[in-house]
Amino acid sequence: MLYPLRVLETSVLDRFKGFWQGVVLLPFVRLFLRLGISPDAVTLVGTIGVCAGALVFFPRGELLIGVLVITAFVFSDLIDGYMARLTGNTGKFGSFWDSTLDRFGDGAIFGGLALYFAGPGDSYLYLCLSLYCLVTGSVTSYARAKAESLGLHAKGGIAERADRLVSILVMTGLGAIFDLPILMFVTLWALAFASTYTVAIRVLMVHRQVVAEEAAADAGSTA
Repeated sequence: MLYPLRVLETSVLDRFKGFWQGVVLLPFVRLFLRLGISPDAVTLVGTIGVCAGALVFFPRGELLIGVLVITAFVFSDLIDGYMARLTGNTGKFGSFWDSTLDRFGDGAIFGGLALYFAGPGDSYLYLCLSLYCLVTGSVTSYARAKAESLGLHAKGGIAERADRLVSILVMTGLGAIFDLPILMFVTLWALAFASTYTVAIRVLMVHRQVVAEEAAADAGSTA
């Protein structure tokens, strides 16, 4: 069987999204709505903050500060979606806007780590590994988006976007606090494996669906 891990189709962190949106972040959501701030504006500001935190502080070796700044802004990804649902503004552009800017944030985080390893971190191996995680993370998202544009299903694997970001931010922060860079190293290796696995799983999922559709079409034409 090509895809035995259907239980992993939902991000591990998706299970906690309702708690964060409905309890922890609800006061911010209500405040922004009272101020007349649009979900799209929250998405833009959040992305700018994430990119600034990663590209300003990581290359200078200020990993903990970078993680704290990014964390402060990354919650906008939960806030804007909840704001859109509360206001009924869940149109196609908002979804497109959010997904497009997500790619900038993801690229900035792993790009910032790559710059760190090119500078203060001084490791060609982990420079390459950070870039690999950047690329495979983008391919993971693209594979799903392309499959869905073709009317196919490709949500699955073990490296959804939220899982990737939380793991690398938490371990980078802890590594900086306790002076244990190995935490970041291990996480980068784990993400490289998980992203590769997820891309492979999604390719297999799409292949199975295409083969099934073609078989059904052939059976219908010969009936």
